[in-house]
Amino acid sequence: MPEKSTTGVGAKSDLVFFVNGKKVVDPDVDPEMTLLTYLRRKLRLTGAKLGCGEGGCGACTVMVSRYNPTQRKVLHLAVNACLAPICSLHGAAVTTVEGIGSTRTRLNPVQERIAKAHGSQCGFCTPGIVMSMYTLLRNHPTPDMEQLETTLQGNLCRCTGYRPILEGYKTFTKESHGCCGGMASNGCCRDYQCEQAANGNTGNEWDENVSKELFQVSEFLPLDPTQEPIFPPELMKGEGSDERTLKFVGERVTWIKPATFKEVLELKTKIPRAKLVVGNSEIGVEVKFKNCDYPFIIAPGHLPEINFHRYTEHGITFGAGCTITYLNDTLAEAIDTLPEHQTRLFAAIVEMLRWFAGRQIRNVGCIGGNILTASPISDLNPIFLSAGCTMTVMSHQGGSRVVKMDHTFFPGYRETALTPEEVMMSLDVPFTKENEYFLAYKQARRRDDDIAIVNAAFRVQFEEGTNVIKDVALSFGGMAPTTVMARNTANSLIGLKWDNDLLPEACSCLEDDLPLSPSVPGGMVEFRRTLTTSFFFKFFLSVQQRLNLKVGGLSGSVVPFDDVPPSYRSAYSLYHREPSQGTQMYQEVPKGQRRDDAVGRPIMHLSALKQATGEAVYTDDMPHIQGELYLGLVLSKKAHAKIVSIDPSEALKMPGVETFVSAEDVPGSNITGPVVKDEEAFATEKVTCVGQIVGAVLADTQAHAQRAAKAVVVQYEDLGPKIITIEDAILHQSFYQPVNKIEKGNLVEAFEKSDQILEGELRIGGQEHFYLETCAAIVVPHGEDGEMEIFCSTQNPTTMQMLAAKVLGIPANRVVCRVKRMGGAFGGKETRPFAITSVCAVAAHKVQRPVRIMLDRDEDMVITGRRHPFLGRYKVGFMSDGRVLALDISLYSNAGNSLDLSHGVMCQALLRSDSAYTIPNVRAVGYVCKTNTASNTAFRGFGAPQAVFFAESWIADVAIKCGISQHKVREINMCKEGDVTHYNMTLEGCQLQRCWEECLKQSDFLTRRRQVDGFNGENRWKKRGLAAIPTKYGIAFIGSFNQAGALVHVYTDGSVLVTHGGTEMGQGLHTKMVQVAGRVLKIPTSRIHISETSTNTVPNTSSTAASLSSDLYGMAVKIACETILQRLEPYMGKGSWDDWVRAAYFDRVGLSATGFYRTPGIEYDIQKNEGRPFSYFCYGTAVSEVEIDCLTGDHTVLRTDIVMDVGNSLNPAVDIGQIEGAFLQGYGLYTMEEQVYSPDGVLYSRGPGMYKIPGFADIPIHFNVSLLRGAPNDKAIFSSKGVGEPPILLASSVFFAIKDAIYSARADAGYKGIFRLDSPATAERIRMACKDQFTAQFPAAEPGSFTPWAIKL
Repeated sequence: MPEKSTTGVGAKSDLVFFVNGKKVVDPDVDPEMTLLTYLRRKLRLTGAKLGCGEGGCGACTVMVSRYNPTQRKVLHLAVNACLAPICSLHGAAVTTVEGIGSTRTRLNPVQERIAKAHGSQCGFCTPGIVMSMYTLLRNHPTPDMEQLETTLQGNLCRCTGYRPILEGYKTFTKESHGCCGGMASNGCCRDYQCEQAANGNTGNEWDENVSKELFQVSEFLPLDPTQEPIFPPELMKGEGSDERTLKFVGERVTWIKPATFKEVLELKTKIPRAKLVVGNSEIGVEVKFKNCDYPFIIAPGHLPEINFHRYTEHGITFGAGCTITYLNDTLAEAIDTLPEHQTRLFAAIVEMLRWFAGRQIRNVGCIGGNILTASPISDLNPIFLSAGCTMTVMSHQGGSRVVKMDHTFFPGYRETALTPEEVMMSLDVPFTKENEYFLAYKQARRRDDDIAIVNAAFRVQFEEGTNVIKDVALSFGGMAPTTVMARNTANSLIGLKWDNDLLPEACSCLEDDLPLSPSVPGGMVEFRRTLTTSFFFKFFLSVQQRLNLKVGGLSGSVVPFDDVPPSYRSAYSLYHREPSQGTQMYQEVPKGQRRDDAVGRPIMHLSALKQATGEAVYTDDMPHIQGELYLGLVLSKKAHAKIVSIDPSEALKMPGVETFVSAEDVPGSNITGPVVKDEEAFATEKVTCVGQIVGAVLADTQAHAQRAAKAVVVQYEDLGPKIITIEDAILHQSFYQPVNKIEKGNLVEAFEKSDQILEGELRIGGQEHFYLETCAAIVVPHGEDGEMEIFCSTQNPTTMQMLAAKVLGIPANRVVCRVKRMGGAFGGKETRPFAITSVCAVAAHKVQRPVRIMLDRDEDMVITGRRHPFLGRYKVGFMSDGRVLALDISLYSNAGNSLDLSHGVMCQALLRSDSAYTIPNVRAVGYVCKTNTASNTAFRGFGAPQAVFFAESWIADVAIKCGISQHKVREINMCKEGDVTHYNMTLEGCQLQRCWEECLKQSDFLTRRRQVDGFNGENRWKKRGLAAIPTKYGIAFIGSFNQAGALVHVYTDGSVLVTHGGTEMGQGLHTKMVQVAGRVLKIPTSRIHISETSTNTVPNTSSTAASLSSDLYGMAVKIACETILQRLEPYMGKGSWDDWVRAAYFDRVGLSATGFYRTPGIEYDIQKNEGRPFSYFCYGTAVSEVEIDCLTGDHTVLRTDIVMDVGNSLNPAVDIGQIEGAFLQGYGLYTMEEQVYSPDGVLYSRGPGMYKIPGFADIPIHFNVSLLRGAPNDKAIFSSKGVGEPPILLASSVFFAIKDAIYSARADAGYKGIFRLDSPATAERIRMACKDQFTAQFPAAEPGSFTPWAIKL
């Protein structure tokens, strides 16, 4: 920005701050750069990760420390580095995960405990979690469990299920300080507690060879706060010492840090469009994702005029720059010290702030920013409006004035009553009066760290000594383009008594006051409107109860107040969650097993410590290569359109841009695809979905490349038809061929014999993989012979190699693909990364320079596809005793715009349509729908979660129809040894009955069933549900992919290098392979190393998927090691391993061997329904109990018990981690994770702001996992079983527990019989299924009479 544009401000300033104790001075900093980019690119500190770019996942968390001269102490704050502007760090000390410890020097206890507690799987989220916890301990060396769980609200993990993280960090808390640390004479005190919890106090006796500990607390390093790094003395400045105005100037943005508040006012007068930034939590998102342009930034957050609080006669005044954390802490202190009646507003704010964003956002976001961004779903603005708060604003020419926050404060969307020149100084938060009550409410997609769907704040004041309303204020967010007040309702209530006659009047008025168009942005119209009256009902009951508690009927009144019925009282209770806890049970290794034989032992993930210290290298962590360019993608904005023209001319003029790449630059074939060749590397004549790659821009930085890509102009001409949903595909008969079918028995005869027939239709939505590390690649051309080297994040290096070779027009032997590790994958990196590796390969070929890309979260979600949405239509014949005789089911999947793996997914769905039940007569037909959405792909479970959802739904409905308990109907139809499935495979070694019986006993199911029924009889507006779900999951690839290779080198020093075709994505595959090699070679695992997976060491690999990798690669490694051991046999008579190796070497014996394995007997013809599709089955059972809020749709998982058959576990810690992680991912699928599309095929839910995966507070409060004992599997390596996918199906137990609770709510309202509940069971679906007088008030608009804002695929 030109210097003259900032008249009155001096020359450019040096940025000065500290990182990990080292001083950084930068004279030429770019204000648009974030702290995260600066750390990773300029300082090469890659521990902090980019997970979302919007402060929603916490992967980028660092600690920022500043000296506060007012408080005279150093403040340590956890901060999202992805949002923190680098210029905001002037005068601060930044601590990253590298700065607190490393494997090369000394581990910090925070790093050690998460690793040894098995809380790091893929590890991409681990540094952020470590730094959140580290910051907590710097501020509170002995926190309590509530502080621990609160501090992790802003961090997400997709792998672990969170339990092991909490378990490891619980050892720092006050609650754990009573633990003996394993020093008690009879073992650790936790053993006894775990055993009691696991047994459910039912008298179960566990075998002596059952272990209950996955780690030893006594082995942990002690926490010593005195050993932490000191704050740089140079930054210990007193108040008023920083009197210089600072200016940082970049290509497009000028950042000014004024020395005085007067200067702020002058700048706002000269540059009214200048944005004031304190936390950047809103502006950062607007700039990155909404393409907003703010050329001038003023940063006044350090000025004392807006950083203070003071008590006044009427309340507390806060400076506008006070952070949300500061507001919360100050009000919490006031609540503890002032009379209760004065702090009811304060209590409402503090309660709301429990659910306000994550700790990292609260630490930097300020009061003024929260108000003046004028978000229509702000959590605080409804409170401030209902409270009638006032603010002081000031301008250079107009001086100061007081503005009341009322119905006129927000005149329009993102507008306030302030003029452009005015700056907010302070906010007055009033005391409440003794006869005044204040409460606030919020409903979101996820309870923690989520934006509201609807929020509300209610205040009522009564005439002294009566229950007559003197004044009332009702404010709402999420009901209009602004925060609104229901003024007509309030006016109509004044003068009325607070009694039962008031409620219908208020609800009727709210209906008129808060209309919503059926097409309103945000959708969920009936739900949002129902929440307004449901919230008021909660408020009504709460105030009614408080009035009764106050006087038990007013003094002088003839009749006491209407009492709140006991069954209604849970409706208004504040949410409280107990600290999470759980037990893990597994079988110990046999007595006599060698001490250095790690198989069956819960050893730590091999990379866990490196992941916890930030030393583990992911694709985008690799150092930049000389001459490297960054790739920015040009993506289609249309679902189905002809490409008229592509004009990159403006982009090519932009700074740092090298060239534009398109289909014209492809040296080989532009026609590509992982299974069939039905895709293009670059779209040419037309696009068939939003997010399809049209071209790419190469530039010197990511920012330049992405900015230029947005400047490429693509002209389109819409084509028809535009097929978005499954119903669209059915209408247009848009199916991929063939339409597969599995048929067994005589359906006509079976339906004739059936006592009853049930028909229905259900839908289950798709699911975003949301691996924390988005797809990334680096492609390096080597010049000679057209050689290319690809470093990428993929489960399938061979496919990346082959498709890159195809697009380059060279043989595959010229392309090497390498994978060190992935930050999660879950099937999403099996095929779809080829889109970016191929494009990068073309770009690298064109410029003959290395090319790098890492997709932003929104790009990844738009491009890479997801779990297939399914529609199921079924007909079930059954007897009155619950026996199912016949199933006729048609499955429809939304495959997207290319086939990818969709036929395989549908094949698996058809095979698993029986769930865990034996059905003698079955017809299952699968239609794979071709639509104009991004191609959907593999996801953990591969069609099974959808098929099982349908099966468990109709079997539950059969139970309702028969009047029999659901668990009895499941038992009647459950598979058993010797049964033949509908695909004609006989069950051998069936452990399903054992899992079921053990889980019911361990969970004390029958007793808790009675308790749930008792609770529901006593509560109208809170309901509990209980469900038990079995699973049967076949293990094998489809077709010829059941093969694996391995390569083992033994070096002359005795060390061993193992390479195999599987990839490490957090599932612990490399760890297990080292355990296998160690057992076979009879050496400690410390002597064995796995470096990476690469196509030039093990060729023609199958994808790492299908829960099969340990089986396949374990056998391949075993075979290779046995070959070497056989060669060493002549030398084993004397000496050690090292002696044998040296002797063999000098005898010129080969110390390198390959291993190859193919699973025997796997062949299946779906057309003939012949053969064996699976090698064996995994079995399991889960029992889950939930509690729902019938008025809001909110729910809590109170307890889950799982018994899982994993054969003889290779590594119980890894396997239990996989079970817990899969369960929680499935929980997200079935209850929370909802993809939102426009009718034009545009994905709205492109990041954690709208797409919610489960967080720390969503895990079951009691989470117990037990591995089935004494169930060896003779068909896999060392009698083990696959474990990655089967447990995801058990998460449906939560869905059906929720449905069980809804049945009770509907019965209370007079609704009997079965009802349809689609998946996911979101708050909206739960609330609207709990039919009552409030839902009846807002019927849905007639379909077809309006254009919906969003549709279901």
